[in-house]
Amino acid sequence: MQASWLSSADDAVPGLVMRSAEWLPFFDAGGETRYGFSIAQSMFTPDDIRATNLQDDDRPYAGWLRADIGLVSDSDGDRLDRISLSLGIVGPQSYAEETQTAFHDYIAAPRPNGWDHQLSNEPAINVFYDRLYRLQEPDDICGSGLEWDLTSRGSFALGNVLTYAGIGAEVRFGQGLGNDYGTPRVGPGIAGAGYFRKSDWDDVAWYLFAGVEGRFVARNIFLDGNTFADSHSVSKNPFVGEFQTGAAVTWGHLRVTFTHILRTREFEGQDQPDQFGAISLSTAF
Repeated sequence: MQASWLSSADDAVPGLVMRSAEWLPFFDAGGETRYGFSIAQSMFTPDDIRATNLQDDDRPYAGWLRADIGLVSDSDGDRLDRISLSLGIVGPQSYAEETQTAFHDYIAAPRPNGWDHQLSNEPAINVFYDRLYRLQEPDDICGSGLEWDLTSRGSFALGNVLTYAGIGAEVRFGQGLGNDYGTPRVGPGIAGAGYFRKSDWDDVAWYLFAGVEGRFVARNIFLDGNTFADSHSVSKNPFVGEFQTGAAVTWGHLRVTFTHILRTREFEGQDQPDQFGAISLSTAF
């Protein structure tokens, strides 16, 4: 779960944040800039959460509690740069065990019994960056009032939690595509990823989307195990692909998105690809 806040374009970006961004050769500090914050908790478990023993052939139990500060730059509606610094902790002090156990008790789901084997406490420091570029501007389809567009995405992460580089693209079909650059990414990454332009309350926009991304993963603490201590780990696959589909609806200052994700096997011995869904609710003030 993640809660994020993103400033309006009229809010002045803090001086230290802006000066830091100006030193980055790949970040366009001259665009329409916004800054954001987020807090999040992620949890990772093996497939069989009922087992009490260590499951050597499946991913470790792990939790990640973090706070992010990010900067977003929109360059003339054609390109979006996003960068964020994430600080937090992986391990028991992320309180993922308590969160999952309490929630499973509340919804009468199976109790997770393997948290005694989770990764040890470790400070978590990570930088995330991505760039989205419109390869095809929103274009009306044969005078129907419906549009389509195509956006490319390049990204990288650097830190003791995640280190990777990725490239992908997303195609969309619907109305009001110029209000954003696509749906928020699912999972850890960019503070302010829910960026969109608000409109009048009598305006309703919607779109369907499909996207692909390929990543080269050099480091994933949730598979490789702790950086500075011995822990349970599995042999990760360095190349991971992801396919996502879904829909988004924007009504005035509100946007709701649903995303379904299919991710290729992330480690050796994984029985089948990951599939999961995510719901995101955003509001513009």
